[in-house]
Parts: sequence; structure tokens; C-alpha cells
Amino acid sequence: MKKIGFLSFGHWSPEGHSGTRSAADFLHQSIDLAVAAEELGVDGAYFRVHHFARQAGSPFPLLSAIGARTSTIELGTGVIDMRYENPLYMAEEAGAADLISGGRLQLGISRGSPEQVIDGWRYFGYAPAEGQTDADMARAHAEVFLKVIEGEGFAEPNPRPMFANPPGLLRVEPHSEGLRERIWWGSSSNATGVWAAELGMNLQSSTLKTDESGEPLHVQQRKQIEAYREAWKAAGHAREPRVSVSRSIFPITTDLDRAYFGRDRHSRDQVGMIDESTRAIFGRSYAGEPEELVRALKEDEAVEAADTLLLTIPNQLGVEYNAHVLADVLTHVAPALGWR
Repeated sequence: MKKIGFLSFGHWSPEGHSGTRSAADFLHQSIDLAVAAEELGVDGAYFRVHHFARQAGSPFPLLSAIGARTSTIELGTGVIDMRYENPLYMAEEAGAADLISGGRLQLGISRGSPEQVIDGWRYFGYAPAEGQTDADMARAHAEVFLKVIEGEGFAEPNPRPMFANPPGLLRVEPHSEGLRERIWWGSSSNATGVWAAELGMNLQSSTLKTDESGEPLHVQQRKQIEAYREAWKAAGHAREPRVSVSRSIFPITTDLDRAYFGRDRHSRDQVGMIDESTRAIFGRSYAGEPEELVRALKEDEAVEAADTLLLTIPNQLGVEYNAHVLADVLTHVAPALGWR
């Protein structure tokens, strides 16, 4: 049974065409959309994290607010850039947000993507160790974070503390039991997918992937998922992993839908460079009559292979329109893809 969530990049702009003109608009609308999505039966509300941009940048206050307003929908990120993160402080924030939501957090973390400024993580006080890259630093931060949220004590207690300590070494608080199993790695390559499996993280594969074979995105992602699951099995983890892929899916059922997305009916994958040395493949948008979308998506090998589908949404079009898009996907498309 497949789960379906939405993924918001959290754009806001003061321009007249935008229905999300400020950061406050984005935050309040995101809470309202998550509430509406839960009422529709959507399984997850996920948010992209970017720094130095008019986009979502600080996920934990938002996830906590949504957790306090909802009761069943999963709350997640896709993804938090670990180059910018203090792993211990992040563990405190994540633990608190997870407890507020009653254990519904699904945190996607990763090395991140090209940002708005050069080496933005340096402004946050982080730099790779000698001989390491920023990607190495991100993975090192991730490994520390994973270890800390397991809940084992590691810090030597003060013999004369202000408040009485429990016995033994101390851990970061608050601790949320089970959060360790709900961490996902946003992987753009087969190799990092295998690495994520070895560390016991779930897998997120987005609409952008390192182009490793020249094949269509969905084929490359399906092979990535297979390599990930093989590595997971070889690592001997006790539980079954989760795997998500992201897609832009827009059923055309109204004239307004046609005006917004009619031109995307013939969308195709695109190939380009995301930095000086990395060739990437960008996934197509799916737009069309519901029957067309069902036929096309049934041929998408990665959608078939994943257990979770994240729908990228045009958040600047407002809560009402995005709820309409989600409702149309759930009504006309999702049942044919194996959604509950």
C-alpha cells in the first residue's frame, strides 16, 4: 500500500503574481495546507529546506506548529542540508518536534544542493576538515546526529549539578523514542543510496538525480532503489525500509488547471549541470487528463518501486488551489497507483 504526501519548496515572493508574499504568509499557509491535507486523507506534509533564500529555511518551528494542529499526518523534510547543522542542537529540536507531534516526524536529511550563496555553511560556522569536502562534512554531521538520537548517554555529568542527574552518562534531551527509524537520506546517486542503507536510513529520491547512465530518470531511480534495498538486506537490518520518490503531478479537471499546467502536458526529462562537474537529470512534470496521468504513471518504474510518493506543489498558488490539486490526485490518480 503506497503512501502519498505533498512536498513544498516553501517559495514566497513580494511580487504581485504570488499568493505567498512573505515568510509569514508561507508559514501560516503551510500550517493551513497541512490541516486541509490531513482532512483530505493525505499521508504526509513535507518541506524542502534552503538557506539564504525566500523559501523554507527553519523547519522545526513549522513542523512543531503543524504537529500541534494535526493528529495523523506525517510531518517531514525533503531535505535538511546537513552542511549547515549542529548535530546535537538539531537532535534537541527534532526530539521536541517529534514529541509534540506524537511521533509523526519523518526527517529527510542530506548533503544538500547548490545554494544561493558561495559556501553558505561557512557563515553558519562550519568548514570541512583538512582533506575533506563539504559533502564529507555533511555525512559526518549526519552520522553524529544519528548516533545522538539513539538515546545512549555520552556526556560526563557535573558532580555538582544545578539539578539532580539520572545515573550514568547524560544524553541530549528531549529524547524521542523511535525517531532514529524515521530518518531518511536524500540521495542523488546510487553510491549514497547504498551508504544510507548501510546506516539504516530510509531513502528519498527526488525529481533530480545524478545522471549515471543516460537512461530516463525513472529507470535510473528504479535501479537506485534496487541497489539500496540490496544493501539494506546485506546490512542485516531488522525492519523494512521506506523509499520515497517525488513527482510533479497535476490532473487537469478545470479551466484553471489547464491555464496553469496545460503547457506541461508534453514535459520531458531534462539533463543539465548542477555545478561545474555534476551532470544531473531533472524529472518531467506529469500534467493531463486523469486517465492520461494514470497510464503515464503506471509506466514510471520508480513510482512503482517506491512505497511513498511525494507530490511537489506550487505553494505560491495558495492553500485552496493546492488542496484542490491534492484532492484531484487522491480521487482520480492515486487509487490506480496502489494508494490505500
